[in-house]
Amino acid sequence: MLSALVGKEVSVNFLDGFSAKGGILEEMDEKFVKYRTDFQVLYIPITSIRAITLDTKERERPRVGFGQ
Repeated sequence: MLSALVGKEVSVNFLDGFSAKGGILEEMDEKFVKYRTDFQVLYIPITSIRAITLDTKERERPRVGFGQ
C-alpha cells in the first residue's frame, strides 16, 4: 500500500505526536522508510510511524477581517 506513495511529497506523523512535512518518500521496505527533505535524509522505522498523509488539494487560508 505504501509503495503507491513512493516518489510523492508526503507528511509523516509519528507515534509521539511529532511530524515531518514537505519531504519525498524515496524508498521503503518491511522495516524502514527513506524520507528526504531539503535539509536531511531520514531513515524512519515503520514501527514509529502513526500515519503517512498525501495532500491532494491545497487548503484555502481563512479570511481575516470583517469585510463583506
